[in-house]
Amino acid sequence: MRYVMKQKLLSWGDDFNIRDEQGREVFFVDGKGFSLGNQLAFKDPQGRELAFIKQKLLSWGPTYEIHRDGVLAATVKKELFGFFKHRFEVDVPGPDDLEAEGDFMDHEYTFRRGDRVVATVSMRWFSFSDTYGIDVADGEDPVLILASAVVIDQICHSGDDSH
Repeated sequence: MRYVMKQKLLSWGDDFNIRDEQGREVFFVDGKGFSLGNQLAFKDPQGRELAFIKQKLLSWGPTYEIHRDGVLAATVKKELFGFFKHRFEVDVPGPDDLEAEGDFMDHEYTFRRGDRVVATVSMRWFSFSDTYGIDVADGEDPVLILASAVVIDQICHSGDDSH
């Protein structure tokens, strides 16, 4: 399934609208404007919270936690020592960890589980610099992958008005 994620430019926090291929809004990310560390609520169009994203303040390197129904669903962390390629680890409970690798500054990267690509993120097809597409493979959890993409955006473009 293909999603289009667009950051809202004029908002108190980092807010994102996420639409499906037909242009219907399927998710909304509500950034909390005044909080200690970044906090974002990932919601459906009816306003129900599907996930809560929270920056982990005391950690080595940028780290965020994604909670679903009050339970830790994943920890997203930027690899600290990537000399030639930058990577993010999406550590989920159990054996299904994901790794994101590519050009994060230009929103051109993939999510992999082992050797299999499970999602692609690309800004290539959009003329607006704050909009990008995310293709999620069938059978994958779109909320987890889209929430992880929001985290990567927060880490790579925090305070950057050019995206």
